[in-house]
Amino acid sequence: MNKLIVFSIVVIIVVGGIVFFVSQKKDVPAPVSKTPTTEPQKENGLAFAGPKKSAHFESNTPEHGASLAGVPVNVVINFNFDLAKGSEISIFKDGNPSADSGLRDYGVEKTVIDEGKLAMRRKMDSSSPEGLYTVNYTACWADGSCHDGSFQFVIDKKLTSEFVDMTNKNKVTIDLKDIAFNPKNIKISTGTEITWVNQDSVEHTVNTDSHPGHNYYPPQNSRILKKGDTYSVIFTEVGIYLYHCTPHASSMKGAVLVE
Repeated sequence: MNKLIVFSIVVIIVVGGIVFFVSQKKDVPAPVSKTPTTEPQKENGLAFAGPKKSAHFESNTPEHGASLAGVPVNVVINFNFDLAKGSEISIFKDGNPSADSGLRDYGVEKTVIDEGKLAMRRKMDSSSPEGLYTVNYTACWADGSCHDGSFQFVIDKKLTSEFVDMTNKNKVTIDLKDIAFNPKNIKISTGTEITWVNQDSVEHTVNTDSHPGHNYYPPQNSRILKKGDTYSVIFTEVGIYLYHCTPHASSMKGAVLVE
């Protein structure tokens, strides 16, 4: 008899607990799934539209949202699939116009597919003015399919104030010291030879952007530099050259502005 009473009490407690839990739960609103929104990226009062990445896209130089003190010598886009005929790059100033809009295309010469077929590039007019630029591209594959993409960058010549002025010098030295390029940003004249010297006990490299493609300006790709090793490049073309150290790619970056 006592067992039956105890069992009944337990059942009443359990059922009461379930009823209470259900009554509380129905008052709790169901979680709402929200799609994250991205605010337009702004730089110097200019808003960047979001980039559009085509199939097989890997990286581009300049990177989307970059603010540059000078004109890129190349616009380079990297992929993880072989490019084919029909792949094209166009470069427009302000907004996001199409190739048939009648606005000027600041790309010069033809779009070139690199020898390995994993990148395409186009030179940019060295006299391009300041402003927001949109790169529109079409990437085509051997099966005949093509995919569009786009990204943006800014040319802002006020940023030259951040560059150490070493123009009108034949030879210039940049030290690789304390895991940094010293100086980080440098302005030189055409024909100047820059020599990088590793002053650190750790290994460094001098590699052109982007990482790990290193194909924006291939002559600016060094071997591994141990302490005391040097590497030199003579710059003959006006424009901005973006580079980094591969072992420290996230933090050790630099730029050469050639005027």
